[in-house]
Amino acid sequence: MALPDTVTAVILGLVEGITEFLPISSTGHLIVAGDLLHFESAFSKVFDVVIQLGAILAVVWLYRAKLASTVQNIGRDPAAQAFARNVLLAFLPAVGIGLVLHGFIKRHLFSSWVVAVAWIVGGIAILVVEKFRPAETIRSTEAMPAPTALRIGFWQCLAMVPGTSRSGATIVGAMLAGVSREAATEFSFFLAIPTMTAATVLDLWKARGDLGQGEWGLIAIGFVIAFFSALVVVRWLVGFVGKHGFAPFAWYRIAAGVVTLGWLVAYR
Repeated sequence: MALPDTVTAVILGLVEGITEFLPISSTGHLIVAGDLLHFESAFSKVFDVVIQLGAILAVVWLYRAKLASTVQNIGRDPAAQAFARNVLLAFLPAVGIGLVLHGFIKRHLFSSWVVAVAWIVGGIAILVVEKFRPAETIRSTEAMPAPTALRIGFWQCLAMVPGTSRSGATIVGAMLAGVSREAATEFSFFLAIPTMTAATVLDLWKARGDLGQGEWGLIAIGFVIAFFSALVVVRWLVGFVGKHGFAPFAWYRIAAGVVTLGWLVAYR
């Protein structure tokens, strides 16, 4: 029996806020959770994308001083200019590739089967990168060379496959370029701001005539819950990866993928 829509919105808001910035794929978790909760429709796909903006606003709030300083000093401060340039360069590949593949991905790849396989493959990739990554030579977004930022942007595009993880793909690409774990994690936060804002605007525009008052209400609930739960995760994550790395998330991905595949084989 399906849960009431408001309860479902709260649960999915928590799932989004907790998983958005972890390298375990928020979209993948939302797809599998929606499957389990029988929340599967054209609206559910819009809901999953739009509530991600709530989690992104948590980053804007927590890093508001840095973002405001960048805007205020961009005309005269080389560090602010480098920060803005690198975020913009890393964002550009998602714009071009996303516009071309958005419809195809939504129609054909939003399934629990795809998520389960991507979880396992991505988990193995993280373990390999953690073991064989090059020495850390870049320790901040401002210190990142422009070509490196652009390459990381192409890595981010892998996350268009549900289950891959936007933050995971960004972090792996950054670590392979010699970016420290902490800087790679923070860069994934900053890159999420334009990327997920653009994805939200695109989905809302495409669904502009199909959302009723009740559906807007459910989006608002999920949005607020995602914001507050993401605040907790973002505060904690940078310190955690600095001490423990990303291997715990990789093993979680592999376990989640195996369990999900078993569930799909047994019950679908």
